[in-house]
Amino acid sequence: KTMEEKKIRRNLYRVLRKTGVPKRNIKPDSTYNSDLQFDATDWSVFAYFLEGIFNISIKDEELVKLDNVEKTVQYLGKTA
Repeated sequence: KTMEEKKIRRNLYRVLRKTGVPKRNIKPDSTYNSDLQFDATDWSVFAYFLEGIFNISIKDEELVKLDNVEKTVQYLGKTA
């Protein structure tokens, strides 16, 4: 893994913890809806912190495609 990817992953885990996800539940293949039990509020909080920490703007249609942790890391790697 590249240094950049490690940084992305670390910051993404920070976002997920702010969303209320216990660290032990975060795995690369964790899906937000099934594994992490995201509801509409969680998605809003997640998007808010994701945009803030990564200094990006995500459209809702992009956000819904990011259904698991690994896809989000890949997406963030492309926007970096």
